[in-house]
Amino acid sequence: MTKGKDSKPHIGIFGRRNNGKSSLINVLTGQEIAIVSDIPGTTTDPVKKSIEIPGIGPAVMIDTAGIDDTGDLGMKRIGKTMEALKMIDLAILVMAHNEFDLPEKNLIRDFEAHDLPFFILHNKSDEEKIKAELALVIREKYNVPLIDFSSVDPGNLDEVIKMIRDTIPETAFRKQTLVGDLIRYGDVVLLITPIDIEAPEGRMILPQVQVIRDVLDHDGIAVVCKEREVDAFFKRMSPRPSLVITDSQVFPKADAAIPQEVPLTSFSIVLARQKGDFANYLKGTPHIGKLKNGDRVLILESCTHHVSCDDIGRVKIPRWLNNFSGKNLEFEVVAGLNKIPRPITDYALVIQCGGCMITRRQLITRLKPAVDAGIPVTNYGLAIAYVHGIYNRAIRPFIAGNQEDYL
Repeated sequence: MTKGKDSKPHIGIFGRRNNGKSSLINVLTGQEIAIVSDIPGTTTDPVKKSIEIPGIGPAVMIDTAGIDDTGDLGMKRIGKTMEALKMIDLAILVMAHNEFDLPEKNLIRDFEAHDLPFFILHNKSDEEKIKAELALVIREKYNVPLIDFSSVDPGNLDEVIKMIRDTIPETAFRKQTLVGDLIRYGDVVLLITPIDIEAPEGRMILPQVQVIRDVLDHDGIAVVCKEREVDAFFKRMSPRPSLVITDSQVFPKADAAIPQEVPLTSFSIVLARQKGDFANYLKGTPHIGKLKNGDRVLILESCTHHVSCDDIGRVKIPRWLNNFSGKNLEFEVVAGLNKIPRPITDYALVIQCGGCMITRRQLITRLKPAVDAGIPVTNYGLAIAYVHGIYNRAIRPFIAGNQEDYL
């Protein structure tokens, strides 16, 4: 399963082998996506498929291997199924033939441990409908929706779609604005976008495109230039921009060029507020000033990419932190949603990228072990602003009167 590559809401289908999980995903997507067989264990690695759900929009369905698999290979399949819990926004527990026992109870325990909303679908109702007494026990014990369904005769498919729509958190598909609450009708937003070795050929990076769209969606005027053109822009442009957003790598240049009375922040910080753990970022960033010799810093990238000689996460941030702290720090980088190589308590600080390629839930889940363990967390933009001495200015647009709480 490709990890960390899609920011649409993710819906996982879980249950025992041969309960019709693959048939269900085929019915929901209207395509023969997952292999269907009477042989238990047909689904091995989780299978992903995009789907359009009325009222939600684009989403990703994930078909997982059976949680009652056996043998060494089966245990590996179950392990991958459990890993999928970190990626999804809604779980559908598929049962059949009125079998509800330890496998289902353990799954529900795991859903609850991950704070995952879920509902239960009793499949194969064409063969055997759910017993009223079992349905009552499940509803009373877990207080979640339960529906009888048949993938062979899906007459109540609309009810399943409605249950998905009603159960998935609105935050999974209705995105908070990036800058809409910071600007008014007709305001000019200046976007400073360097074109360097890391800029993709012939296009802009995703956060830049997302901010441009958000400015336009909120009736603002987006003006884009490279860092070398900022001075010329301010000499010619009137009125001045209501907000300036810069690439974090040229934060110092932007800070020097933009008058202090004009709000300035970065694409990474704007994105962090929309989908990151912003409150904990604000708490964690000042801990950069408390790092000691030998401290280990974990850098989390949300995607895998070609590493350039001047890579922001692997080269520049470590260099800037070493120079700022004057300490001998150790750095480890983990890409995508890959496993962190050592206990989270081995790290003195966690730095998360903007997360433009993953969902908010995936990002929050990624940081949760550190937050729970009391390990300070921050993100690229906030960390860069801090080491360059412009942290106060960078967070000012988002802090209403209580900035001193985050310094």
